[in-house]
Amino acid sequence: RVAGRGRRAQGLPAILSMVLAIGVQRMARRQAIVKHLSSVETLGSASVICTDKTGTLTRSEMTLQRGMTASGSTHITGVGYAPTGAVLHQGQTLTEGDVHSEHTALLSGGSLAGNADLRQTTEGLWEIQGDPTEAAFLVAEHKLGAQAQRGARFERFDEVPFTSDRKMMSVLARDREQGNTSVLVRKGAPDVLLARCTHVRVGDSVEPLTPERRAQALAHVEELSQAALRTLAVAYRPIAADEDLRSGHALEEKLIFAGTAGIIDPPREEAADAIQKARRAGMRVIMITGDHPRTAERIATDLGLVEPGARALTGVELDALDDAGWAEAVRTTSVFARVAPAHKLRIVDALQAQGHIVAMTGDGVNDAPALKAADIGIAMGITGTEVSKEAAKMILADDNFATIVEAVREGRGIFDNIRKFLRYLLSSNMGEVLTVFLGVVAAQWLGLLDEGHGVILPLLATQLLWVNLITDSGPALAMGMDPPTDDVMARPPRHLSDRVIDLRMWMDVMLNGLVIAACTLLTLDWFLPGGLIEGHHSLDLARTAAFTVLVFAQLFNAFSARSDTHSAFHQLFVNPWLWGA
Repeated sequence: RVAGRGRRAQGLPAILSMVLAIGVQRMARRQAIVKHLSSVETLGSASVICTDKTGTLTRSEMTLQRGMTASGSTHITGVGYAPTGAVLHQGQTLTEGDVHSEHTALLSGGSLAGNADLRQTTEGLWEIQGDPTEAAFLVAEHKLGAQAQRGARFERFDEVPFTSDRKMMSVLARDREQGNTSVLVRKGAPDVLLARCTHVRVGDSVEPLTPERRAQALAHVEELSQAALRTLAVAYRPIAADEDLRSGHALEEKLIFAGTAGIIDPPREEAADAIQKARRAGMRVIMITGDHPRTAERIATDLGLVEPGARALTGVELDALDDAGWAEAVRTTSVFARVAPAHKLRIVDALQAQGHIVAMTGDGVNDAPALKAADIGIAMGITGTEVSKEAAKMILADDNFATIVEAVREGRGIFDNIRKFLRYLLSSNMGEVLTVFLGVVAAQWLGLLDEGHGVILPLLATQLLWVNLITDSGPALAMGMDPPTDDVMARPPRHLSDRVIDLRMWMDVMLNGLVIAACTLLTLDWFLPGGLIEGHHSLDLARTAAFTVLVFAQLFNAFSARSDTHSAFHQLFVNPWLWGA
């Protein structure tokens, strides 16, 4: 019997690992790649999902729709979106507004301060390569009928890349049309860029950036953001011949403001439904983005994440809060905008301090600390960096928020399957233990005494080993393939303090074990001479009958253990693997 228990103790971790592996395979088919088996169960317990906006809640299909400069607004129409690898058809041009020279400066400057590319295929189509946001400037430039000036007029020779802290990028280039003089071009967040500008482009001339013009530029940003457009500004300045090109950030001051571009990134249609599913499952969804607060508020409202009129909290406002203010902000705010990666990390810490299990998305190098600190770090498979993927516990192959919610559903289903086979193994095990124990204790009443009044064991060791190795293991493993028998997304997430085997399960285990033992022993007594029920058969036949009842009772228990709220006949044929086992 001890040998049997030892085999069961060794088999349980193996079955657990296989069930988790089956769950990981299911998630991979749904575009959610889990790197660690233990993360599957944690994901099913997530109570808060902190998600990026761009590419996760939205489609990351960037189109530069409007250009706002000192001379007014230009509406650009044509192709619906510009994702990486998409194709831009010829013949798409500006249809509204007048083209001013500063619009050309805005688009050409945005194209120059970027690393995306447009390549013409053999079929005469334009193929987009690189970041969708940067490619939007190139697409818009072609829509205007302008020639791409990067490589033709300008030759780039240095770059300061975009970071979440700086919120802008800079390039140094030589202007071939101006005698190879150097020029610095910057692209980034409008409010950050305006703070470094002293002049503004008006037509072909450059004028001082007066308070009125600065207010006009900020009003343009507000107007674009209210229309749910992502805003990026472009500024530049010629470099004097006597300036030191190695002077670093000093070159990035006293800029000429060219204008602000409004880029549309439509919400994913499935994201709104996924947010409602998450709420129904008791999970809170928080949007964390580096975009303008008005853009974030509009997208969050459109997706049903917040009520109309809800306000986003910015990184600057967060920095002004003390620890108590942080805790309150995290508890009550669902949209954070213009935040840095350091804010993400602190938001995770604050949520965890409040007892939440946090899933956090990220794609940049600077997101790695927050992904590492979160209970479930989720990296983007398409736009994510290798550093973020290494720090994360799960990777979204399609960068889609709805995939996170589906992964949570799978995680909850896997945890339920773990509880199922634990309930099955423990109750079946309890039935075997009680059969032997009660058979020995009640041997006199069951007729299990030999002629010398010695106790006869109700079952042979071989029979018990057979039950352990064959009858128990197959159905337990098949339960790992069981689809959810209950609506797993209609209940709140499991709390950290909740036990896997709680008091209710222990009561079920004891009751089922007692019923299995009682049926087995009554069958034995029915066949044996003497005892409570007079029988007329041999001990071998009585043991065979008892063994058969024990096996079939455990097989019936395999169906009963699939749910603690439904009978064994509920969804009886949904798992063919269990019938095969």
